[in-house]
Amino acid sequence: MNAKVTIHDVARMSGVSIKTVSRVLNREPNVKADTRDRVQEAVAALNYRPNISARSLAGSKAYLIGVFFDNPSPAYVTDVQLGAIGRCRTEGYHLIVEPLDSEGDVEEQVAPMLATLRMDGVILTPPVCDDVRVLDVLDAEGVPYVRLSPDRDLDRSAYVRMDDVAAAYDMTAHLIKLGHKDIAFIKGHPDHGAAHLRYEGYAKAMAEHGLIVREDRVAQGWFSFRSGFEAAETLLAGEDRPTAIFASNDDMALGVMAVANRLRLNVPETLSVAGFDDTPGAKVVWPQLTTVRQPIQAMAAAAADLLLSGALKGEDGVAPSRLLDFELVVRESTGPAAE
Repeated sequence: MNAKVTIHDVARMSGVSIKTVSRVLNREPNVKADTRDRVQEAVAALNYRPNISARSLAGSKAYLIGVFFDNPSPAYVTDVQLGAIGRCRTEGYHLIVEPLDSEGDVEEQVAPMLATLRMDGVILTPPVCDDVRVLDVLDAEGVPYVRLSPDRDLDRSAYVRMDDVAAAYDMTAHLIKLGHKDIAFIKGHPDHGAAHLRYEGYAKAMAEHGLIVREDRVAQGWFSFRSGFEAAETLLAGEDRPTAIFASNDDMALGVMAVANRLRLNVPETLSVAGFDDTPGAKVVWPQLTTVRQPIQAMAAAAADLLLSGALKGEDGVAPSRLLDFELVVRESTGPAAE
């Protein structure tokens, strides 16, 4: 039935022209409220679904929103997709997810996509959100974009973020309250702004509680399970071990727990482990992982909302930003420091 329903049927039932139906479907202004209601009622009654290709040909919109990513965490990328898709569907848009290789020639990767897909806007995730080459191409092509968790040039575009410094501070303070004084930290990918902010929060909490950040207690990771595993092998080698390890994402924290299990170190009796993001893996591992719940889906939905509403510049000309709350999720992987 739905395949046979056309815009002509909607126009006939609602008693308006095809052009008026098109304006309502495209959410254009200057349509009377009662007319809009009649058209929407006809659309619902007929179960009409406009063809996205026809809509894009009829107007200036392509009804496509893109997500560009270069992130080693599958859970993060999945949450971004889920958050953005939910918001796009309510407005009749489709989502296109495109990986980028930040180590390669990103201009050569982005330009053809923009020319072929004619996107109405793009959501940029870390570290792509801070890649000037990508931003320059989008600006040159006139494609609107919203950045998730950028670290620099914050006045360049609209963005959505959470307070990574405060979140990492609170997690470190939680470990300190449990009696831990020897707390190691695994940094995230050096090209991700959030990685630096989370280390800043850790270091700030240590300093404000009178604890020293030892150089040999800080390891470089890359936001991947493997990098967390390798960092933990270094941090837990020998007899002089930290009593707690705070990894700046869950994938790395799971790598830490794997090493602890291999070394027969009981978690949390011998070693407390904390992560960041609250990915699905945090709840299926045992003991379940204490972590920071980052509202990734909500952040992606907010980014899509900014794009779809067109609210990318305030009345004062300043690009808007949205700060979302985080939550400390305490589970079984952290406990009191051993005596």
